[in-house]
Amino acid sequence: MKETDEPAPPPGDDYSATVLGSHWIQRPGQDTPATATVRDTGTRPDRVEGTVLRFGPGVPGALAHRSARTPPPAPLPPPRRHGVRRYALPALVLLAVLALLTWQRLGPAPAVRDAEVAAPAAAVGCGGTADLVGTVTTNGRPGTLTYRWTRSDGTSSGVLREEVAPGQERVRLHLLWTFEGAGRYEARAELRILSPGVRTAAAGLTYDCPAGGRPR
Repeated sequence: MKETDEPAPPPGDDYSATVLGSHWIQRPGQDTPATATVRDTGTRPDRVEGTVLRFGPGVPGALAHRSARTPPPAPLPPPRRHGVRRYALPALVLLAVLALLTWQRLGPAPAVRDAEVAAPAAAVGCGGTADLVGTVTTNGRPGTLTYRWTRSDGTSSGVLREEVAPGQERVRLHLLWTFEGAGRYEARAELRILSPGVRTAAAGLTYDCPAGGRPR
């Protein structure tokens, strides 16, 4: 047989190289040629420990990448809302208190809306004391109310002060007027609000003590 140096023809489209483990390859004897031709029979061999067998072009990269992915984690359970509900009411109460304190400090100034005086309907007897009540209506803002009582006999109480609490819309001011001696007298008392604002209210009463009468 004549040896030639011409290269072997290129493999066809159905050609596929196969790498086999060492125990799959039959060692040639002395009379066996050193080269052997292995053809793809279309049958996938069993796995051989320690050796990787590949037939054909191999596993596509995209398929290998997908097979190597780990499954997505299970979705977490929805968070519990018990803690939010537990603190919702205290938070609302705190906000209401803060709003009230802010309104008390930064809200409108105290103001007087109305004032009136009530006197006893019955006549005051000998040596009796009349209780006149002045009622002042405010806007509920805290502050100090200054006022003065003036009596028809020419006397005055001087400037008096009354503290108004937050939310207090009615303030009662009392004047105790004591009478002495015999006679009949038409008395009148006037309440004058000095601040905040200026308002005036008055009421009349009758003192009746006949001669020789005794104090009640």
